[in-house]
Amino acid sequence: MASEGSEGEHPSVTLFRQYLRIRTLQPEPDYGAAVAFFEERALQLGLGCQKVEVAPGYVVTVLTWPGTNPKLSSVLLNSHTDVVPVFQEYWSHDPFEAFKDADGYIYGRGAQDMKCVSIQYLEAVRRLKAEGHHFPRTIHLTFVPDEEIGGHQGMELFVKRPEFQALRAGFALDEGLANPTDAFTVFYSERSPWWVRVTSTGKPGHASRFIEDTAAEKLAFEGQLQDWCQAAGEGVTFEFAQKWTEPQVTSTDDSDPWWAAFSGACKAMNLTLEPEIFPAATDSRYLRAVGVPALGFSPMNRTPILLHDHDERLHEAVFLRGVDIYTQLLPALASVPILPSES
Repeated sequence: MASEGSEGEHPSVTLFRQYLRIRTLQPEPDYGAAVAFFEERALQLGLGCQKVEVAPGYVVTVLTWPGTNPKLSSVLLNSHTDVVPVFQEYWSHDPFEAFKDADGYIYGRGAQDMKCVSIQYLEAVRRLKAEGHHFPRTIHLTFVPDEEIGGHQGMELFVKRPEFQALRAGFALDEGLANPTDAFTVFYSERSPWWVRVTSTGKPGHASRFIEDTAAEKLAFEGQLQDWCQAAGEGVTFEFAQKWTEPQVTSTDDSDPWWAAFSGACKAMNLTLEPEIFPAATDSRYLRAVGVPALGFSPMNRTPILLHDHDERLHEAVFLRGVDIYTQLLPALASVPILPSES
């Protein structure tokens, strides 16, 4: 069942497996293949396609479905294209084969984080366009690089570009997490990461000489960062590679029109939502920092959390239900009535 598309397989599942086979794993992701993949999707769906190179070799691909009222702010559907490394010896199947077992589980790096969501966005748009729908607000799909290692060559640069400003994003969806219960988790904020780079200098030489005051010796200490370096002695410094001190929060109040549209559509589908703060960091923090409210949402319930894990996998039925969910969510979000700021 590891073929390109088994007989009788849903075309959305076949496309998902095709995307999983693109080796966009850090530290050397094949971004070119991913960009080409989305260019082809844009052509097939009749969507606008823009490529924004935010740094040499780092391209953000933007697919656009124009709305009927260009004066309104847009809906941004964000996903990242890179995935974390694998230790193949701990996998039951090749992590880039997109193997589907007899029970319907699809194995692959990125199956949950977050290539599933990328394809669910696209397939929801495909279905809505095929049904002849048009919405007031423009829908942009952004496929960005570099998220797994901080987004510094991806979304962090993109939000500073005029091309991003031209999207006029009013609201965004980004990645969430699976939920092993019947509920669906939605994230309205996230932890503030502090990434620290420590530099330690000392006397060099072969370890057999038992040299004192070596760089490695100085790194075996405890305590707060400042005390840590001072106690270590001369030549030990640190700097923040990333430091967020003011986390942004997206409103989950029923009076907020974006939340009302999102939660209302979920309620109409009888989905139970569990709003939480994301336990790690995503590209949503860059969007919120520039004033774009963002919710992290990956529609995977009754599913163990396996992102970054060995044997990362997703059941095809859960994946397909996610397409159904976005097919209901997008019309609600793209039809949010004109806001006071837009009048």
